[in-house]
Amino acid sequence: MGKHGRGKGWLTLAGSLAAAALLLIFVLFVRISEVEVSGNIRYTKEQMEEAVFDTNLSRNTVICYLRDRFRPHKTIPFVEDYKIVFRSLNRAEIIVYEKSVVGYVSYMSSMIYFDKDGVVVESTSERLPGIPMINGLEFGHIVLHRPLPVEDPQIFSELLNLTQILEINEITVDQIEFTRSRRMRCSIGTLLVELGDNTQMNGKIGELRSILKEYPDLDGTLYLDTYDESNLSPMFRFEKKSK
Repeated sequence: MGKHGRGKGWLTLAGSLAAAALLLIFVLFVRISEVEVSGNIRYTKEQMEEAVFDTNLSRNTVICYLRDRFRPHKTIPFVEDYKIVFRSLNRAEIIVYEKSVVGYVSYMSSMIYFDKDGVVVESTSERLPGIPMINGLEFGHIVLHRPLPVEDPQIFSELLNLTQILEINEITVDQIEFTRSRRMRCSIGTLLVELGDNTQMNGKIGELRSILKEYPDLDGTLYLDTYDESNLSPMFRFEKKSK
């Protein structure tokens, strides 16, 4: 090989090495510095960002992309899954898909959260704000990701109906209780509300919303179980809590 051929070979090798060096620099130093989070309710932006990007290496754009494509996502309590959308080399969005939670029961010093179908989605010692404790459910052994073993699963549709109506009326309750005769009551701070059976629940909760607006600090028991939608001027019994 002549000098010209050897020179050309060295130039080719130098070019390849330079390209490899640039690629290495890109892999090592291009990082995700801006993160957007959407779909999150139970977690703040900072909490989700810290959960997904929990190490310096995980913020590397190339490594993050490869992990997102070829490895299972990290397990985050109360999160069904998440999606990482790369907006640019330095900017990414985390789209959060949270688990549906309607209530929790206390079981062996843990809080067992379940969804609208009664399926256990999480067991933790953490109390989630805005999620009511459910009393009066009788069940046996609890298994994660399986339905609570209650005698009549229909009770979950009644619970879902109540929680949806409460949410529509922007009422947050601390506890919901089912009695043995399948009647419902809920507690809001120092107020206990007797709701009766599952009928006419929209009207009952509508009345509750109106009463709470006028008397937000009630302390005692309010009986809405006598609600009758045909009565245009309803009166409800209230028993003040005895001291």
